[in-house]
Amino acid sequence: MNTYDRKRLWRRTSIIGVLLTVCILTFFCATSVSATTVDNTNTASEIDVNGALGPLEFTLNTGEDGESLSSTLQILLVLTVITLAPSILIMVTSFTRILIVLHFVRSAIGTQTTPPNQILVGLALFLTFFIMSPVFTQINTNAIVPLSNGEITQEEAFEIGALPIRTFMLEQTDTKDLKLFINIAKITVVEDVDDIPLTVIIPSFIISELRKAFIIGFLIYIPFIVIDMVVASTLMSMGMMMLPPTTISMPFKILLFIMADGWNLIIGEVVKTFY
Repeated sequence: MNTYDRKRLWRRTSIIGVLLTVCILTFFCATSVSATTVDNTNTASEIDVNGALGPLEFTLNTGEDGESLSSTLQILLVLTVITLAPSILIMVTSFTRILIVLHFVRSAIGTQTTPPNQILVGLALFLTFFIMSPVFTQINTNAIVPLSNGEITQEEAFEIGALPIRTFMLEQTDTKDLKLFINIAKITVVEDVDDIPLTVIIPSFIISELRKAFIIGFLIYIPFIVIDMVVASTLMSMGMMMLPPTTISMPFKILLFIMADGWNLIIGEVVKTFY
């Protein structure tokens, strides 16, 4: 018997062994399932005959005054607020302006990943806590503490807690942005700022923050663009056209940023724009 015949015989033997194994496993599984079905049928018959277990029932008890249902809705509302908390923190605070300015700084210098995004987000978050601390203190003193003591209702706590946020956003919002969304909402009569709903103030505030952040970013870009132009013109005059200007200008931009104490200057001026 040659090598080829041995391989064919081994393959046939392996296939037959696999088929026998599958048949045996199928037989045992079918036997166990049948036995389980018979046991369950006998048990169900015994339960039905003896009457020990009645039909399965599902009841929803909301209480006489609906307190259980109200508690469930409150829990659902709290979970929804927790889910939306990051978006609320980003959109109604100083976080947006600070983060955009920091990204402009990194792009102007030319370092694509330095500082990393985690560092910029963390810095923007702590600066937001620093700027918004008076607002958060007012909310805690006037709304959260009385609500915890049971002195006011949840509706009153929401109205009182929204006042400092409204005041902060209105101070940072341009009038033309408010007029834009007032016209879109078709609000004809506005006698006082208290008549403006939050649904109008929040998008107006966001647009104003984006505009101010881009203006600051443009001013940050100007000195670094000058350095890029000087380096590019110098390289062209020397005939070094194949050398990328950004490779040469990046060390000079970093040096300028260090000599001007850039982080202190930029962060200090951005924080002062909120006061």
